Amino acid sequence: MKLEGNCQTTAMGILPHTDVDRALELALSVDIPFWPQLPRVNFFEDMYAQISEHFPGLTVDVENRDIHFSLEKFYVDMEALLEHWEEVTFFRLSPEYSMVFHRFLEKDLSGYSHIRGQSIGPVSYGLKILDENKKSMIYHEEVRQILFDFVAKKLQAQYSEMQEKHPGAFVWVDEPGLEMVFMAFTGYPSDKAEKDYRDFLEKFPGPKGVHLCGNPDWSFLLKLDLDVLSIDALAWGYIFSRYKEEVKDFLDRGGIISWGITPTLTEEYEKESIKSMISRLEEIWEYMGKFGIARQQILQQSWFAPARCCLVNQDGEETVEKSYELLQQVAGHFKGIL
Repeated sequence: MKLEGNCQTTAMGILPHTDVDRALELALSVDIPFWPQLPRVNFFEDMYAQISEHFPGLTVDVENRDIHFSLEKFYVDMEALLEHWEEVTFFRLSPEYSMVFHRFLEKDLSGYSHIRGQSIGPVSYGLKILDENKKSMIYHEEVRQILFDFVAKKLQAQYSEMQEKHPGAFVWVDEPGLEMVFMAFTGYPSDKAEKDYRDFLEKFPGPKGVHLCGNPDWSFLLKLDLDVLSIDALAWGYIFSRYKEEVKDFLDRGGIISWGITPTLTEEYEKESIKSMISRLEEIWEYMGKFGIARQQILQQSWFAPARCCLVNQDGEETVEKSYELLQQVAGHFKGIL
């Protein structure tokens, strides 16, 4: 399956909504719809909780909205995991761990060229979840080996289930932790991280996509075997554009860049407009054009999305929904000149 850019709209998975129907309506309003993750509905709709189903050594504390890891429990639970290792259905998202995912698949999605799923990625997941000594579970060598393969199994199962619903389904991973692995203090060497990630992508089903809102080592990401790279261009677009050689190579290989451009934070949204968003992208692309990256190629291999997920606004979902409206207008402008 080949993905097409052509200035289509999509978005990250997390929404601040408490009304599932309203969230689904918003998720279906973009060109490439997605099933939303709604942590305010309940803790099982949180992306870290969702991936935890059947992972050895974990206890999901719904009441306190926390996930605990125990190395001792990990070894106890491994037997059950290995018994089911070859069963695709074992790794599927159950209705308990994402009611919204199943509600999404009940919709008529036939009018879309593609639909998208998502999961937290192995690096971010492994860094986030701590053991009883406050040590990230990714630092345990034996756990890390299982972790990457487990997330790949989860992606394969989700991809398989979505493909049953729509032939244009694909998934991507949300990887905020990739911003940290190249910093000295993490204790997870960058050379090890690079090898682990390349091995992980070999098991990634269908088109391969990574989303993150931070400012990682873009050179590393752009050189990976990815079909889609989703970035927060509002915050980091200028820095990203400085990796012009890597960006050019990525586009020449057929990669799609999803430009997260419309603000979802209320304070940022109030400062921006359609004109300012368009100008911001034009300036980035003009700079890249000086190094042989044709504007037409960029447009043909671009998607547009809100800049980032946002759960902190005082107005709940209002600003986020306005961001989606602005997104359609920004994308519409570029579709008109494609």
